[in-house]
Amino acid sequence: MMLARNAESLFWIGRYVERADDTARILDVAVHQLLEDATVDPDRTCRLVLQVLGMAEPPADEELGVRSLTERVAYGAEGSGSIADSIAQARGNARGAREVTSSEMWECLNTTYNGLADAERAARRLGPHEYLSYVKNRAAMFAGLTDATLSRDDGYRFLLLGRSIERVDMTVRMLLSRAGDRSSSPAWVTVLRSAGAHDTYLRTYRGALDANRVVEFMLLDRLFPRSVFHAITLAELCLQELDSRNTSRVGARAEAQRLLGRARSGLEFMPPGMLLDELQQRLMDLQATCRDVTEAVTQQYFHVAPYVSWAGVSASDADPREHAIEEGEL
Repeated sequence: MMLARNAESLFWIGRYVERADDTARILDVAVHQLLEDATVDPDRTCRLVLQVLGMAEPPADEELGVRSLTERVAYGAEGSGSIADSIAQARGNARGAREVTSSEMWECLNTTYNGLADAERAARRLGPHEYLSYVKNRAAMFAGLTDATLSRDDGYRFLLLGRSIERVDMTVRMLLSRAGDRSSSPAWVTVLRSAGAHDTYLRTYRGALDANRVVEFMLLDRLFPRSVFHAITLAELCLQELDSRNTSRVGARAEAQRLLGRARSGLEFMPPGMLLDELQQRLMDLQATCRDVTEAVTQQYFHVAPYVSWAGVSASDADPREHAIEEGEL
């Protein structure tokens, strides 16, 4: 049995760490492109990055460049959706769930958060890569410590579920940034690099760069851990293990399982050669599925009825991301 607030904290730790990692990867590739390719329009590329990440764009008359993009995406203040904000949110959730995480996991997140200021100062002297490498390395360390020190119980499943859903969302965002580009465009390689998939893709397809194959790899590959199909399958498995009381004889009992199963089936049984047809709509549907699954998981596991209270305390209506919910047991 696990307190609902602890389950929710673990879920969002998984999401926020993954978000910080993927955002750092996307920004790192964009910065390299802006600094190395003189033919790239800096303002257009920066606005595209902000669109991919779902961050607010500045007015059209404000010119964007590497410095302003990095300020917004990497170092932005609390509530901005920046990398620093994601790390702070993950640490805040871990601080409130110390009894269900290992001390190594907490120390990793706390040290990462406390080291952001030094990493930012180094990046302002030497370039954004220093800061982004720090975040990617610390996220990898956290993932390793999670796998090495956390029991494979419900807490681990909630953290893995959050990480998997966020990974689907971020991979879809990367693909959306290129949807509509011609199939021979060299820009498709930025998707692979942003996802850390470039080397694995080249080994899988013997170096042939083609939009259809890139989309196939990032959406459907069963072995690459950052593909949409792999992440959805893992999230589905987590939900199946969490719903140990599922005795339904017809279909999935939980809404989140139904949504993930439908998304997985749609990818798994897609007719060959149709990946690029209506790609943008398909990606937007997957993004909507991530939002719906998050809401379904929240309703099923995190929103609990308050205990009877003589003081007349009522359940909180706060945003689930603020974690202001009543304590209860799953």
